[in-house]
Amino acid sequence: MIAMPHLARKTGTVLTPLVLGGLMLGATVIGLSSTVKDAAANPLGLAQNGSGGLEVESDNGIEWRRNEQVLIARGNAVAKRGGSRVDADELQALYRDRDGNSEIYRIIATGNVKLSSDTDVAIGDRAVYDIDEAVVVLTGDNLKYTTPTETLTARDSLEYWETERVAVARGDAVAVAEDRTLRGDVLTARFEAGEGGANELRRIDGQGNVNIRTATEFVVGDQGVYDAKTGIATLIGSVKITRGENQLNGDRAVVDLNTGISRLTADGSGDGKTRVRGLLVPQKDENNSPADAGTGN
Repeated sequence: MIAMPHLARKTGTVLTPLVLGGLMLGATVIGLSSTVKDAAANPLGLAQNGSGGLEVESDNGIEWRRNEQVLIARGNAVAKRGGSRVDADELQALYRDRDGNSEIYRIIATGNVKLSSDTDVAIGDRAVYDIDEAVVVLTGDNLKYTTPTETLTARDSLEYWETERVAVARGDAVAVAEDRTLRGDVLTARFEAGEGGANELRRIDGQGNVNIRTATEFVVGDQGVYDAKTGIATLIGSVKITRGENQLNGDRAVVDLNTGISRLTADGSGDGKTRVRGLLVPQKDENNSPADAGTGN
């Protein structure tokens, strides 16, 4: 059922609200019905955060394409539910008919995209929000996801999976937590519900060219896992630890980022084919320069 109520006027802008099977739509303020999988609080989540409809606001009105089953909001467009919202230059809401009602299943945000909650923020040039799967994918330049204690950036794409509380950064991915920096081709940050339902980092998985930098060491490997609870990172595959001019090579490294102690091991097969190798460069004694050596004095 689609009803077209009266025209409304607000701050000089003519509005055309409409009801779309439980979706309250308006040129300036719209309420959109969508599937809510779980009403539990979840930062950066429109599909789960709060109950009730999805509200949309825009400066330049709403274009309703009934044949295409899409609504387009332009000009400082905002979609929000509970404490979560999406801001963009343009928002497209795709809907479908289900059980006699119209239901939003996807939101496409374009231009200066910002997803935010009271605690978390993600930015990009474009975002596709799949409400059925409760996942949003951001693309474009300067991709960034921030929590109160972590920052995650990427070159190619950023994903956030609401139900699993997982953020995936693809392409030159970087995660910064306090004074610790983890890099990789792909980084997967796994969160859990903290105080008040806020995201609290549990671990980060890295794939491809993974490296960790501390105040004293630089550790490189093919894969890695950082445990945020213990502060311990484990890297495997062609591992290299560099401290100043000293270098150690092995198959597996365990780095305690709290103590700064690293432990390097071979693959553990004991066949002697793989061994830990190291290059240790003695520190130069400035008081005994090469010019003084061999003088007999």
